[in-house]
Amino acid sequence: MGIRCGSYSGDATQHPRRRISSYRHRVRNELCEVGNMSDRQLIDSPRAWLTVVATFFSSAVALGTVYSFGAFFQSMADDFGTGKGSTAVIFGLTTFSFFWLSLITSRLSDRYGPRPVLATGAVALFVGLWATSNVNSIGIGYVTFGVGAGIAAACAYIPMVAHVGGWFEKSRATAVGISVAGIGVGTLVMNPLAARLIDLYSWRTTYRIFAVVGSLILIVGTLMMARAPGEAGAAPSRVREAFRSPTFRRLWLAALCYAIALFIPFVFAVPYAKERGISPVAAATLVGLLGGSSVLSRIGFSWLTNRFGTFRIFRFGFVLCPIAFTTWLLAGSSFATLAVFMLIMGIGYGSFVAVSPLVLADLFGVVGLGSLMGILYTACGLGALIGPPMAGRMIDVQDSYTMPMLVGLGLGLIAFLLLTLLPTTRSGNILVPGAQHEESQGTGSEVAVAMTAFDETLMELEDWLEP
Repeated sequence: MGIRCGSYSGDATQHPRRRISSYRHRVRNELCEVGNMSDRQLIDSPRAWLTVVATFFSSAVALGTVYSFGAFFQSMADDFGTGKGSTAVIFGLTTFSFFWLSLITSRLSDRYGPRPVLATGAVALFVGLWATSNVNSIGIGYVTFGVGAGIAAACAYIPMVAHVGGWFEKSRATAVGISVAGIGVGTLVMNPLAARLIDLYSWRTTYRIFAVVGSLILIVGTLMMARAPGEAGAAPSRVREAFRSPTFRRLWLAALCYAIALFIPFVFAVPYAKERGISPVAAATLVGLLGGSSVLSRIGFSWLTNRFGTFRIFRFGFVLCPIAFTTWLLAGSSFATLAVFMLIMGIGYGSFVAVSPLVLADLFGVVGLGSLMGILYTACGLGALIGPPMAGRMIDVQDSYTMPMLVGLGLGLIAFLLLTLLPTTRSGNILVPGAQHEESQGTGSEVAVAMTAFDETLMELEDWLEP
């Protein structure tokens, strides 16, 4: 039962009941002050970092399972007797479910806290993967994997990252960067692991192993998570506020174009490599390289935002997309060039994942951040539903990967150009409409701005190294 904070005014000397009432009000106010002090002490505390660990491993398992689909792709297509376009729909539906259901799970997490939401994700992961391992029709697989793994990912990522942001002030960028790096680690580890297990057993047995081990890890994460200090319930919905903002609408459209391109190599880099004589495990390692490079970029770019600004880093990640697809066009059957392509793609992808929460916080503040992230990431879900099935259909019809590569390159350029139209502050953050920023500073103050950013970077490094 919570304590209601308030103040009492009036003459309490005339009646014993009034004296008791006055005493109760004083006690409540004193307890509230103690509670607020306790909340402040928890910010940036070791308890806060425990939520980072939980979010890291939960997202690694849930999203690693989803993004390792490329390792299962050909085995499932052969088993079901389907083409690339139809098989890619599984990944598209799963990622679409993940991002769009995150709108619901974020609201539920704001209202009820992260633990019941993550526990639901553990159940969904087990049921979805185990059911998928027993299906004999790809249509049923659309439901079992698409919904089961999609719910698990929606519970394990965006709501948990939003709670991590509420646990920190001084080290928020670093904490969020480490938390979202779990996706990259999961992608790095689970793709070659899945390929190896499929070689040893089968894709069905591999999903059963993932179901048991993955759900257990999510249950442990449930015990480690907690509501951020000072959070009392559901934050107000930010949907209308977000889409009334021209800046947000442009961000959403850029994210849609970027996501259509981004998820093409998640599904088709492995089949492309296999068709050119690269071994299954080595081919699966390509997606792992994408995940590994995204780990470094998520942590590194989160830290560099203190030096170069959040939106400048965010925009840099987008420009890497067309560069990466150009590399893929030139790769041919060279494993080394394919590896470079996936590394570049991973760096840009990691920048988007790590910095987008910070850009949204700059625009709207941290209240309801989980809801805002969910709204932005609906663009990613729609992009995943469009990109891989569209690319698979192009490959089936033309028996060539060239057209999907060109489409990815073009959409990456469009996404970057959309971001260049948004104004930024001199320190590299996105310009909040109607707010006063450092644009009013003269040219002579640029050195001071740079020195301030450098000092903040050093302070962040010192905080990171403190025992």
